[in-house]
Amino acid sequence: MRSIRIRQAMLSSAACAALTAAPAWGQATPDIAQPQAGAEAPSELAEIVVTATKRADSIQKVPISMQALGSELLQQRNASDFAAYATLLPSVSFKTLGPGRNEVYFRGISTGIGSLLPTALLPTVGVYFDEIPVTTPGRMLDVHAYDIARVEALSGPQGTLYGASSLSGTLRIIPNKPNPGKFEAGYNIQGNKYGKGQAGGQFEGFVNVPLGDRAALRAVAFYSKEGGYIDNRPGTINYTLNDGDPTTNFVKTNAAIAKDDFNPVETYGGRLALGIDLDDNWTVTPSIMAQHQNAKGSFLYDPRVGDLAVKDYTLGYNKDEWYQAELSVKGKIGVFDLVYAGGYSHRKIDNLNDYTYYTTYYDTSPAYPNYTKFPLPGGGFLDPTEAFSSKLTQTKMTHELRLASPADWPVSFQFGGFYQRQTQDTNAEFFIPGIGATGVRRPGTSLPFAVRDDAVFLNALRMTWQDYALFGEATWHIAPSVSLTGGIRGFKVNNTQHGFFGIDFTAAGAGCTIPITSSCANINTVEKQSGETHKVNLSWQVSPSKMIYATYSTGFRPGGANRRPRIGAYKADTLDNFELGFKTTWNRNLRINAALYYEKWKDMQYTLVLPGFNAVTAVFNAGNARVYGIEGEIAWSYHGLTLTGSAAYNNAALSTTFCQPVSTPGGIISPATCAGAGVAAPAGTRLPAQPRFKSTVSARYDRALSDTVQGYVQGVVNHQSSTLSVLNVRENGLLGNTRPWTSFDVSVGATFGGNKTIELFLQNAFDTRGDLSKNTVCSITLCSNSSRTYPIKPQFFGIKFGQTF
Repeated sequence: MRSIRIRQAMLSSAACAALTAAPAWGQATPDIAQPQAGAEAPSELAEIVVTATKRADSIQKVPISMQALGSELLQQRNASDFAAYATLLPSVSFKTLGPGRNEVYFRGISTGIGSLLPTALLPTVGVYFDEIPVTTPGRMLDVHAYDIARVEALSGPQGTLYGASSLSGTLRIIPNKPNPGKFEAGYNIQGNKYGKGQAGGQFEGFVNVPLGDRAALRAVAFYSKEGGYIDNRPGTINYTLNDGDPTTNFVKTNAAIAKDDFNPVETYGGRLALGIDLDDNWTVTPSIMAQHQNAKGSFLYDPRVGDLAVKDYTLGYNKDEWYQAELSVKGKIGVFDLVYAGGYSHRKIDNLNDYTYYTTYYDTSPAYPNYTKFPLPGGGFLDPTEAFSSKLTQTKMTHELRLASPADWPVSFQFGGFYQRQTQDTNAEFFIPGIGATGVRRPGTSLPFAVRDDAVFLNALRMTWQDYALFGEATWHIAPSVSLTGGIRGFKVNNTQHGFFGIDFTAAGAGCTIPITSSCANINTVEKQSGETHKVNLSWQVSPSKMIYATYSTGFRPGGANRRPRIGAYKADTLDNFELGFKTTWNRNLRINAALYYEKWKDMQYTLVLPGFNAVTAVFNAGNARVYGIEGEIAWSYHGLTLTGSAAYNNAALSTTFCQPVSTPGGIISPATCAGAGVAAPAGTRLPAQPRFKSTVSARYDRALSDTVQGYVQGVVNHQSSTLSVLNVRENGLLGNTRPWTSFDVSVGATFGGNKTIELFLQNAFDTRGDLSKNTVCSITLCSNSSRTYPIKPQFFGIKFGQTF
């Protein structure tokens, strides 16, 4: 096993780059002699340096529960997207509708069922790329992970250093930095195929070019084409038009779009960073990255149709393109370290979804006669099949300035200020193609059925979130081996929503003409709140390689206003975390880390899709919840054999009863008591999305096969238990739990010539059909009979070749 020894000191930018940059896949680790032919690899675990506390330090010296996935590990597991590396993080779970449409959770702090329509609900997890937050509501940025130094997963509230979106944890993606010390470059080429799907391929490359002694340019480019694996089976629907007349109908077929493997994904992009050492103390690093992703079809399947199969009548897609510019300035003022990090991002998402099964429900519902009957002027009837389209434009600007004292002072500290402004322009439509031109009126009224163009339900909103914060942490080194850290963050938020949200009745009630124009608005809300988060941490370095720590930390998420005027606002929710952990290394070849925790979630914000609300979510405070959990990892290396394992157990459940939302004269609310309202979920109900147990275990054997060839073989077992799909007990009964699953990955490869690597890999070797989540296109009450399941990646195999220079 290769190893890296790192001694921490006051570092120049070049040294920092060397410290944080792991070797590219296929590259021999520097300064470590390779074993001779037939010899065994050294029995020593690599040291991992992280910056989770805004200072560079060994992960074994950082007194918080966290995992770090280094560059080599990401390459070894072929983890180039979020869904892949989330499998390696036992405390992380997520719900998704496909690439670029992920909602991530830590330790079971889950906000409910996913939705087609984006919400204003802020996430429970903060996501960072380098120093810049890239957190967005409902659609986590899915960064292609190449030339990445590491992924850091910080469990529990991280509000002191990372803000209000880090209610339950923080996920950080740290790229490799420009290195003025040497020229280096590399590339990977991969060919792959799904066992029951299409072939694909991938190219990744990077180059680091020194520009004199004090500057370097680092460029990264990648292209990936992933084949599809879900089949769109031929189907026919005979719409009755819900008029009680057996002689009128409309026959719909999907023959034009039925095909096998109809969900391929194409992703390409790159990153450019310039590192400049102004002198021995000051470094400036401007950078920009961009990514384009086009995911077609559906990534959830319907077991009633067949294995990895659906019957869609609209060919869906999700086009996600974005760029982010960043500027970091690091330097010294006297003995103090000063850091500025600022960023601006722009993201456009164009999404189209099949919505047929909402239409089929209303075609037979006795409560909505003639709802799908649209006579054409020339005779016959319009195809009533609905689809969903959304176009989102997101921007985000952030600034952070912080000052830190030397870490070896008796009382060391860091403090700073933060400002963030993000916007989201939403233009989302539930539409019936051609209905606007027909002039069809809603049955029993004089109102046009189409509120604008072909939209029968329109969401045209601009949302703005502004955050201001001051934060600080101080560490008192009580004794050489005992440290006490306290931190606090105070913040203000100013969130607004303005625009139109609703149907023809909504527009008429707001006094707007139909079709509506941009001047029509029925929503104009302003939410101003303030709050604080804090933490106290006590750590004891029992010996240089063993530490015990205890933490109390809090998280805070602002409340907000629902888009439906009749649904009341929701309050802020808070999280209290009590944690006891240890980190130990034994004889340099055995590492055991674990944390035991108890969390109290108060006034939990939870998303629901109420009956009659289409696919539109509303946010309610569902009461209180608690989490009992333990998470840990172990790694052992001996003469070329390395065994690693990580696991988490989370018992997350309601501690109070969640009452069914009811309609009152003041609006739709979730009452404090369930008298007359009914129980949505009693105390003790498990929280959804998070498995109680999740683990990943690997075994890898490295051995020198000749003077120039280093071979290896690796096996990985991933497992997770079942999860609840939604909190509401009755609706979860309709939808069903996900099933527990276990999958196996194997790979074999070799490094040769000192700079070339080749590998054969097989993921999900036995093609296990594991469930990650379940979802419906509209409310579960209406659409549970057409629910869909998001599976783990089916059997996937390939070959890859890499080379460095």
